[in-house]
Amino acid sequence: MPDTTLPFADYPLRPSIFAAALGATVVIAPHPDDEALGCGGLLALLHQVGQPVAAVLVSDGSMSHPKSVLFSTPARQAVRTGEFRHALTILGADQTEPLLLGLPDGRVPGQAQEPGFLEAVAQLRRFLERHQAATVLVPWRRDPHPDHRATSQLVAAALLEMTQPPRRLEYVVWAWERAAPADLPTPTDGVRGFRVDVSAVAAQKQRAIAAHRSQVAPGVFTDDPSGFLLSEEMLAHFAGPYEVFFEAADL
Repeated sequence: MPDTTLPFADYPLRPSIFAAALGATVVIAPHPDDEALGCGGLLALLHQVGQPVAAVLVSDGSMSHPKSVLFSTPARQAVRTGEFRHALTILGADQTEPLLLGLPDGRVPGQAQEPGFLEAVAQLRRFLERHQAATVLVPWRRDPHPDHRATSQLVAAALLEMTQPPRRLEYVVWAWERAAPADLPTPTDGVRGFRVDVSAVAAQKQRAIAAHRSQVAPGVFTDDPSGFLLSEEMLAHFAGPYEVFFEAADL
């Protein structure tokens, strides 16, 4: 059984009203379900206090069940995008049309020389500026999944191009399950970790996670039994009363 606390249980706990200070917020999800898993509670809290939320989906999400014949790549993408939209509705973050970058699942570009990187950076910058984002929610820079790390690089590049970049909060997904010591913050990162109390919206978050039906239980992509499903152990990390974030220590 994996350790469900890691060092996170020792982080200071901020009350749910913390959401009110974040202003207009944009959540960046590498895959459909990361928005619900990593920060679904905070998104629900933002809706409760009337802060506008917009969403970006980075990858096309098509590679969770790559061997499916009944569902073509575009069909798998459509299913997962639909689940993403459903989850946003449950969390109250569906007032604005999300930005769908449609980058290849499993091969999100993380460097300027990679195809699609510069175009995606430009789209992200324009989206953040259009929505006058005060805060951006993005995966932790060393979250142990290549698409999550690449997404962090895309957002970092977009923020560098902005004259007034938003506050950057980094959420964890795979760091709960797979983090090596080097994947967690070090003194040279210049970040601090904290928890946000999401107990008041925990049931809402669980409904949003469940909206990603193709990822949490068999029965959607039925002809690829070797496809990806979130394990019960993994899901347990996101059933608790708080979410974990990192931010620059000087903020």
